[in-house]
Amino acid sequence: MSQNLPISKKGQITLPADLRKRLGLKARDTVIAEVRKGELVLRPSTALEVETYSEENIARWDEQDRLDGQTRQKIVEKLESKS
Repeated sequence: MSQNLPISKKGQITLPADLRKRLGLKARDTVIAEVRKGELVLRPSTALEVETYSEENIARWDEQDRLDGQTRQKIVEKLESKS
């Protein structure tokens, strides 16, 4: 399903009601806009209140995101070879 959406002088577009309903979007919701292969893609985003994150959760997520030394070194070498 595609629709032509005019862009206002302020650079704004209006998502038609049928699209908003299909995606479950309401007033004050946010979307993520990105360019993929020369196309503009809009998708619903999710925002969570920072207060919902406990210190324990943040520490656990931080630990899970850490790279092991070997993986980190491979990434560094790959980046250095491209520069």
